[in-house]
Amino acid sequence: MSSLSYEASKSIALKTILILAAVTVLEVLIALVGKGYIGGMDFTHTFIGAAIIGLAMIALSAYKAITIIFEFMHMKYEIKGLAMSVLLPTLLLVWAIIAFLYEGNWWLDLRDRIQQKNRSEINFENKNNLFSFDADACFKEDTYIL
Repeated sequence: MSSLSYEASKSIALKTILILAAVTVLEVLIALVGKGYIGGMDFTHTFIGAAIIGLAMIALSAYKAITIIFEFMHMKYEIKGLAMSVLLPTLLLVWAIIAFLYEGNWWLDLRDRIQQKNRSEINFENKNNLFSFDADACFKEDTYIL
């Protein structure tokens, strides 16, 4: 960064701040329009609308993060090896967030199945054999009753 003059550095910083402000305003507008506060139509009721709004918000936030890293953390002016040693672990963080969300969803599904089994009723109509169950009792072939 030493090759830039003070005025050039100031100009780049001001330009970057204005770009970040514009992207932030765009994010807020997308959120307000998407939820129906502006325009009166809520796009988050449909999966496609919510997905488009979510992807737009993620893309704009990623753009802001990359701009801040490259400009204000001076990664644009560093050698490639140092920049990659800082930026590549960020991909691992994104991977970890996706993996934790997927794992949490699996646990939620498992919890729902267990609660469904706990709510199911056992049919005691057959007085001779107390262990006759309805089909909706959620017992599988690997369930043993002692």
